[in-house]
Formats: sequence, C-alpha cells, structure tokens
Amino acid sequence: METVEAEKSKASVRKRAEAIKSFRCKNLIAVIEEPSDIKNIGTVIRNANALGVEKVYIVDPGKALPDDWQDMRERKSLSKISVSAVKWTFVKRFDSTEACLDHLEKNGFVSVVTSPHVKGKTNAYLHEGDYTRHTKLAVWFGNEGRGISPLAVERSDMCVAVPMFGMIESLNLGTCSGIVLYEVTKQRRGYQSLYRRSRGKGKRAEPLPTIMPRDGADAGAGMDG
Repeated sequence: METVEAEKSKASVRKRAEAIKSFRCKNLIAVIEEPSDIKNIGTVIRNANALGVEKVYIVDPGKALPDDWQDMRERKSLSKISVSAVKWTFVKRFDSTEACLDHLEKNGFVSVVTSPHVKGKTNAYLHEGDYTRHTKLAVWFGNEGRGISPLAVERSDMCVAVPMFGMIESLNLGTCSGIVLYEVTKQRRGYQSLYRRSRGKGKRAEPLPTIMPRDGADAGAGMDG
C-alpha cells in the first residue's frame, strides 16, 4: 500500500513539474544580500519558487548557510520555513557582494536593486520599470536593517522602489520580495508568452498562456501559514 501511495505521489510531482515548466521565468535570479534572519531567507525562497523565479543567490559572508545546495535542501529549519521550496529552487551562496556581482556579470546578468531614490542612478517606482529589457536579470534585496549596499547600487542598472502610502514607509524583506517579484515575473512571463528570443525576436504564432488554469489542486492560490 505504501509503495502505491509513493508512486502516486511521484506521479503527482511529475505532473505538477511539467505543468509549471512553461511558466517559469528564464534567466531571472533573486539575490538576497547579507540577510540576518533565516526566516526571511526561507520566505524569499518560497516567494521566488511560487512566482516562477529561476534561482536564488544569497550573499552570506557569515557562512550561516552551507555552500552546497543539496546540504541546504536537507537543512530542516530552512526547508520548514520555505515550505520545502528550497528543494525545488536552486540556491547558491556567495562570500561577498563583490563575488556575487562578478559571477552575475561574467554570465551576462544585469542587476537591479530595491532601494529608495539614489542620486545619480536611474530610479523608478516598481510599476514604472521595464523588467523585460534585459535577457538576464538579477533582482537584489538588501539587509533587513541596512538595506542594499553601496557596491550593489553602484553596479546596478536601476534602483526600484515600492510606493508607500502609510505612516510606515518600509516593508519587511519577505513582503517586499513578494511584491517586487510578482511585478517582475508578471512582465517577464508576458514577454515570454509572445517572443522566443530577446529584443522582440522570434514572435510566437500563438501566445503562450500566462496564468495557470484553475483546476482544483493546481489553482495556485494557496495562502497557508
């Protein structure tokens, strides 16, 4: 009986993996710079996975996390907080911001950072930004207390801010990453549905769907704990 249930579970996982394949945002990385709370790390990984971000990079000079992704997947605290998302989203750690930026730039990625207005930089509110201009994009989120580092700002293409309308003018890391990545992935999925390649090339004869069908378990609107 257990063997049958295990096979059913594997089949369900394979079905889900195949169903979401075309909705993932290719060449999109979420970067967390020196997070101080493992709960926030887990939340960002969960957000990234749920919204279809391809990878998560973590700048972790204190070596709070293991180097190997497989070791991260087996760490119970991180798996629990991310609701097992760390098992399905590739995560890579770096010793420094510079090392992470060097790796991204070497592989052709352009960075944008979440930050209030910075003089001398291109600044935009979240809804004003175009996140399809660059084929390879990394979206940076800063430390809970200090925010994004000057080095990350300096080597970024743009500073993105979430508009605030209340007495409190800040969001926690988990909430901010969810809001920002929702907008970024929505735009990039929209682009991927129309074009196969960058710069508007390879237009598809029939656009791909951008929303998962609402069919019971795959409805994609879960809001559990």
